[in-house]
Amino acid sequence: MKNFAKKDELQQYLSGLKADGAVITFVPTMGALHQGHLSLIQQARQLGNIVVCSIFVNPTQFNDPKDLEKYPRPIQDDIKKLEQVNCDVLFNPDVTEMYAGNEKWHLDIGELEGLLEGKFRPGHYQGVTQVVYKLFNIVKPDIALFGQKDYQQVLVIQKMIDLLQLPVKLEMCPIMREPDGLAMSSRNIHLTADDRQRALVLSKALNYVKDHFSPEQVDQLQQEAIAIINNESGVNLAYFEIADGNNLHPANKNTKNFVALVAATVGKTRLIDNMLLKIDE
Repeated sequence: MKNFAKKDELQQYLSGLKADGAVITFVPTMGALHQGHLSLIQQARQLGNIVVCSIFVNPTQFNDPKDLEKYPRPIQDDIKKLEQVNCDVLFNPDVTEMYAGNEKWHLDIGELEGLLEGKFRPGHYQGVTQVVYKLFNIVKPDIALFGQKDYQQVLVIQKMIDLLQLPVKLEMCPIMREPDGLAMSSRNIHLTADDRQRALVLSKALNYVKDHFSPEQVDQLQQEAIAIINNESGVNLAYFEIADGNNLHPANKNTKNFVALVAATVGKTRLIDNMLLKIDE
């Protein structure tokens, strides 16, 4: 695996491969890699012949400086994991390589910015679009892969691609879960043993909705799922929403594409999860 810290060197290397006809697939991450990330690399391998992964803890998407400070950065461990799944290229820049002083950025992504995660983390998606736009310009991927766990982020990035007419195809990959159902996340390492058990209530509530899903009972199912989570001590629910998967508006009788999304703080750790819902044919 080739490792680059400088964008100019990476661009030079990739432009040579592109000239030879390579299809470049790209998995942007903030590191602390787990099997969920590695599944994206493996999927990227199926879709192209050069797989690029970036590891960059992006400061502009953190609302809380303490959250940024404590974000895990086990880079040597991450490198080993990427080598094990045959990643071709790692881009691991410093903050000064990605940002020059007091840059300004604002992209009008519409109401997506203020819904669900956006409401609880103002400015977060501006930071996400800012860094992903930079990374797309550096790597110039044919295909970029993102995990379904950050469902709203996928919609936001697709909106950016459409607005700025970027020549990249977005691929959303399924959530990877632990055997007991917990969605894999870099934040899970902050959970105590007790919190880890309590956190299972999120996937329990999502599975309850999935197993009982009927478009006519959206409101009732949503209330039942909220009750399931609120009955678990040590779990502070931010939201549980059954939404239209295309725009994250609350689902209604005209919705065709349903997704249930949840965010909660378990102990001191904020977790998100979601599940795509299908209507029984």
